[in-house]
Amino acid sequence: MGRPLIIGLDSALWIYLFEDNPDFGDSAEKLFRLIKTGEIDAEMSVIGLIEILTGPKRRGQMVLAARYREKISHFPHVQILGFDEGVVEIASNLRASYRLQTPDAIHVATAIVAGAEVFVTNDRGLRKIKEIPVKLLQDFV
Repeated sequence: MGRPLIIGLDSALWIYLFEDNPDFGDSAEKLFRLIKTGEIDAEMSVIGLIEILTGPKRRGQMVLAARYREKISHFPHVQILGFDEGVVEIASNLRASYRLQTPDAIHVATAIVAGAEVFVTNDRGLRKIKEIPVKLLQDFV
């Protein structure tokens, strides 16, 4: 058995899983099952935690936010990465080349620096990126 595929994760995929999204929840569940079993290793930016925790906190659901944080930080085969000058350099290149929003550029740059072979998202606009293959969730699982 070879090494697992390494993917970059967009934060929306966690939200689909946690909130059992009617359109994408099943696909997210399949993806995270592959990660949990070690068939796939996943990398994500710490900025994703900000995005994921904001919704519950905005609604005053601090216990739910804490539960999300706990699940993500202890999910097997997922590494949460901060950003350094390497991520900053690549993210600024991506912003300049593709006019990405800063969070999207950081997500993708983190995946690139982490050695991900593909970035999985549901943001169709990110498919224009050439520096790493970008797959939509439903096309990936």
